[in-house]
Amino acid sequence: MVIKVFTASSSGSISIKKQQQEVVAFLVVNKIEYEECDIAANEANRKWMRDNVPEESRPATGNPLPPQIFNESSYCGNFDAFFDAREENAVYAFLGLTAPPGSKEAMALLKKTQQ
Repeated sequence: MVIKVFTASSSGSISIKKQQQEVVAFLVVNKIEYEECDIAANEANRKWMRDNVPEESRPATGNPLPPQIFNESSYCGNFDAFFDAREENAVYAFLGLTAPPGSKEAMALLKKTQQ
């Protein structure tokens, strides 16, 4: 399973650029295999991302903005959902991955199952 992060290489928004960098940096640091899909340079990526963000996760107006995160074709969420998962030490669950042994997330899951 490969995590797909849809980004925009030529975004004029500093906020979007920072969010994209934060998601990618987390994946790199945690050695999570990912593929960056640029929606600015590839129209097929843009169309695929827009077609596959679930209706309930779309903004009230306009199109979904990057970063959008998928596990293969399964939608994980946008930056806000990623941020919330990171704050709760639940990023692996958010990404649909098994937390590595010894990680904070794995330890929390172990603690829950022992109660």
